[in-house]
Amino acid sequence: QVRLVESGGGLVQAGGSLRLSCLVSGSLFSTKPMHWYRRAPGKLREWVASITSGGDTNYADPVKGRFTISRDNAKNTVYLQMYILKAEDTAVYYCVCDTGVGRVWGQGTQVTVSS
Repeated sequence: QVRLVESGGGLVQAGGSLRLSCLVSGSLFSTKPMHWYRRAPGKLREWVASITSGGDTNYADPVKGRFTISRDNAKNTVYLQMYILKAEDTAVYYCVCDTGVGRVWGQGTQVTVSS
């Protein structure tokens, strides 16, 4: 059974940076595409970034050039490095794993950017 645990959220000033981590339990992590989503207060959940098993990445336009998704298959961990944070990046960030038969979501980690 796949389980995801996010960490690394917190309070940061605008212009600062944070790195989120997502530890994935279960086997064959290296074969699974991984994603980050976020939900800002009063808004719909939105996709942020994805990384394939081969390391190819994609980003939503609002974060392109500021966020970097990466993975360490030896540690069963996916990361989201966030730079030049803005107030509008404030949200709960979720890690998502494509298992092949469905998606598994983490519990989320809060990121708050003060302006």
